[in-house]
Amino acid sequence: MPLARSFSVTSLSGLDEWDEEFDLDDAVLFEIAWEVANKVGGIYTVIQTKARLTCEEWGENYFLVGPYMESNVRTQVELIEPTNPVLRRTIDKMNSSGCKVYFGRWLIEGSPYVILLDVGFTAWSLDRWKSELWENCSIGVPWFDREANDAVLFGFLTAWLLGEYAAQCEDPPHILAHFHEWLAGLGLVLCRQRQLPVATIFTTHATLLGRYLCAGNVDFYNNLAEFNVDKEAGDRQIYHRYCLERAAARCAHVFTTVSQITAIEAEHLLKRKPDVVTPNGLNVKKFSAMHEFQNLHAQSKARIQEFIRGHFYGHLDFNLDKTVFLFIAGRYEFSNKGADIFLEALARLNYLLRVNHSDITVIAFFIMPARTNNFNVETLKGQAVRKQLWDTAQTVKERFGKKLYESLLVGQLPEVSKMLDKEDFTMMKRAIFATQRQGLPPVCTHNMLEDSSDPILTCIRRIGLFNTSQDRVKVIFHPEFLSSTSPLLPMDYEEFVRGCHLGVFPSYYEPWGYTPAECTVMGIPSVSTNLSGFGCFMEEHIADPSAYGIYILDRRYRSVDESCNQLTSFLFQFCQQSRRQRIIQRNRTERLSDLLDWRYLGRYYVSARHMALAKAFPDAYMYEPHDPTSTTGFRYPRPASVPPSPAHSLHSSPHHSEAEDEEERYDEELEAEKDRVNIRQPYNATHPKSKSLPADPELPVDLPEKN
Repeated sequence: MPLARSFSVTSLSGLDEWDEEFDLDDAVLFEIAWEVANKVGGIYTVIQTKARLTCEEWGENYFLVGPYMESNVRTQVELIEPTNPVLRRTIDKMNSSGCKVYFGRWLIEGSPYVILLDVGFTAWSLDRWKSELWENCSIGVPWFDREANDAVLFGFLTAWLLGEYAAQCEDPPHILAHFHEWLAGLGLVLCRQRQLPVATIFTTHATLLGRYLCAGNVDFYNNLAEFNVDKEAGDRQIYHRYCLERAAARCAHVFTTVSQITAIEAEHLLKRKPDVVTPNGLNVKKFSAMHEFQNLHAQSKARIQEFIRGHFYGHLDFNLDKTVFLFIAGRYEFSNKGADIFLEALARLNYLLRVNHSDITVIAFFIMPARTNNFNVETLKGQAVRKQLWDTAQTVKERFGKKLYESLLVGQLPEVSKMLDKEDFTMMKRAIFATQRQGLPPVCTHNMLEDSSDPILTCIRRIGLFNTSQDRVKVIFHPEFLSSTSPLLPMDYEEFVRGCHLGVFPSYYEPWGYTPAECTVMGIPSVSTNLSGFGCFMEEHIADPSAYGIYILDRRYRSVDESCNQLTSFLFQFCQQSRRQRIIQRNRTERLSDLLDWRYLGRYYVSARHMALAKAFPDAYMYEPHDPTSTTGFRYPRPASVPPSPAHSLHSSPHHSEAEDEEERYDEELEAEKDRVNIRQPYNATHPKSKSLPADPELPVDLPEKN
């Protein structure tokens, strides 16, 4: 059931301007998360990529707070002395009272200040703080939950830090504390319980209970209003964690989440409707390749093709120039990430390609880390055979070239029959014999520790995709994160994504979805769902997402079988595209990258901070949003030229001539110019005081105003 339209809608033009100027010189922002300088999951990416923009807005008054992890500090943090006198006194006081607090600069873009709290050093206080938590908040934490114990220590240390900072200030301070996820949420609860002069924001990137429920194969979104949340949390032995998360959401001055679909979830499970939706962005500059992204795609694709030549040696009976590379990547959550429906769709796609006698081959990569003990010997042998063949070809080429050169020197045309001697033919025959293999190309590149019970391998056995010569769809399961130092597939993740044709992420539970976002900014089309934050965001802002290479799968209002058929249709349509159509689509996809830039999406965090300051310090700050129902979000229009998808084109079969492609109306510069009009000017973080400006009279009335 959709929520009523509210201020939390993620329309870029739906964000009102501020009527009052916000002077941030006398305010200080603490952003608290367990993943500050400590990579665990996606929140690390959010904070790391957003830091530069936040530093531009807040300058020297911005501090990130996280746990002290010695191994991470050695490589990511430069420890220094605080320049802020109030903060220096605060840290000295805490260190003299039995804590270990470190201060430094995080060595990422923007170089933000970080305050790192050593939770292990204060573990002796755990029982006392647990008792205090029970007495004041009626939340009990069991002794065996180590992660919850860390959350208790981190929460009390954070509240101590903020309280001490407020006490050390000579003038009444305007402190803003932004807490991410339940691991940091206890600090917020304690700030409110102790009535500290702190404006608080709590952001949930995914609800605890939602993740657990979806992993249990329940009809989650159609039964949100029916769940007995206390019982469900208790049954899964996470009631204490759920209480910490719900208390933080209820106590915060401003509650935010990362997408509209998660806002619906939070309203039912955490019993509070988010005030603002803060979509996750990226530093597009990091992924930007200017106008070279098509060339980078070709280069990376060539490296993947080299791997394929080795992996399928002896069975390379398909044309690599007519091969499409698909991939899925992320945490190994078989159902939540949609690997189950992807595999089923691949089996149906294989049938369609075979019965239609298509000359297209599909290779699907599964990049999901699982428990392994080493590389598969057969996989390593394939790369060795490929290298041996390459060396043999180079040797024969050099010998051939030398004979040709000597023949031309004496002024004679060479006799082709004498250019290759018996030794050359022997070398080539030995190389050919080396490519013979008895078995099929392996599905998995590693030796799995739990091969018989692994969900992906079990499903592959059921659907029968074993990389046979008859299969038009081949599967490669790479149960390890990609690395440029790997002896098997020496590519980092960004390079691999650039070389693929389509990312497939049919997630059932995905509060945001960084993987399709990263595909978009690199110009790679992707499949997402209307249950992911990214999919909902794109659906709202693009009139025809598939024309721009964003395929939105309906997993909310369709059955699993219907969703699987829809995904199969998307994949089959994509395989029917000509090379020129794929190039056009990649150009359109890359132009959407501005939508995902923090320069645009960062304004939602700005809005949440201003709202929190106005609620906590009404005498100093004022925030009055306009009626949000009067605003409408802008949308990328349908492209003026013929869309590249065969579903909308004039072709009824994949076997059409290239001459037909030349007749399609497509003007890259004209399309790009029209799309640029639809992008709102970026938020200038160096001037945080915002005033409403009149709209440009030359722009259409339904487009956003310029700042």
